[in-house]
Amino acid sequence: MFGFLMGEALRDLRRAGRVAVSAILLVTLSLAALGGFWLVSANLDRAVGRWRDRVRIIVYLKREPAEADLPQLLERVHAVPGVASAVYVSRADALRALKQVLGKDAAVVDSLPTNPLPSSVEVTPAATAATPNAAHQLVERLEALSEVEEVAGGVDWVERLSQWQRLLTTIGLGVGAVLALAAILTVTTATTLVVHARRRETEIMRLVGAPELTIRLPLLLQGMLQGLAGAVLALAALSAMYSVVAPRIEPLVSLTLGLPRLAFLTPLNLLALTLAGALLGALGGWLARGGREA
Repeated sequence: MFGFLMGEALRDLRRAGRVAVSAILLVTLSLAALGGFWLVSANLDRAVGRWRDRVRIIVYLKREPAEADLPQLLERVHAVPGVASAVYVSRADALRALKQVLGKDAAVVDSLPTNPLPSSVEVTPAATAATPNAAHQLVERLEALSEVEEVAGGVDWVERLSQWQRLLTTIGLGVGAVLALAAILTVTTATTLVVHARRRETEIMRLVGAPELTIRLPLLLQGMLQGLAGAVLALAALSAMYSVVAPRIEPLVSLTLGLPRLAFLTPLNLLALTLAGALLGALGGWLARGGREA
C-alpha cells in the first residue's frame, strides 16, 4: 500500500512540473534563511555566555588595608548580594600587572617616584547580577562600603551583545515565516493543479469504492516530498556556506567576540529544520485537499 501511495505522490509531483520546483525552491529559501539566522544567533549566544563569565567589577579602595584587616574586608565584600567571588589586588600587585602590560616599556614605571596605583578588590558578579539592572544595583551596594573610593566595570556591553542576538533571532524568524508562507501557498498551488489534472481519475476511484484516505494521501505525500526536498537543499546550502565562510571570518570572530571557532548547527537543529520542511509541505498539501473538497 505504501509503495502504491508513494508512487502516486511521485507521479503527481512530476505532473506539477515547474510549480512544484518553485515550491521546493521557496521551502529551501525559507529554511536556509531561518537556519542562517539561527546559526548566527547560536554563535552570538556562545559569545555572550563566554564574556558574561569574564565580567569583572573593580572596587578601588581609599587606602591599602592592613594585613590583619584584609580577611574582614573580603568577608564584607563577599556578603554583598550578587557577589560570586572577590580577590584582593595590592598596590604592588597592580604595579606588577601594569609592567606586564607595558612589556618592553615597563622601564617607564620604574622611573616613577612612588606607586600611583590604588589597591583594589576584583569582584566576579554572580549569574543573578549579570544583567544591567542587577549590575547597577551591585555597583551601588559596593560603593556604599566605607573603604571604597570608586567602582568601575559592568555588564552593559555584554547585554547589548545579547540584545543583538535576540534581534537577529527575531529577524530570522520573521524572514523565515514570510518565505514559509509563500512556500505553503506554492505547494498548495502545485497540489491543486494535480487535483484538477487527476479529477477524472479520482472520480473513477470513488465509483469503484476506493477509500478516501487512498485518494487523499498521495496529495499529502506529494507536499511532504516537496518540503523534504527543500529542507535537504537548505541544509546542503547551509553546510556549503559554513565550510566556505567560517574559516575566512573565524580570525575576526576570535579577535572581536573571543570565539576560537564558529559552531555549526547541532544535530537537533538540523532535525528541526528537516521536520519543518516536511510540515510546510504537508500543510500545503492539506490545504489543497481542503480546496478540492470545497
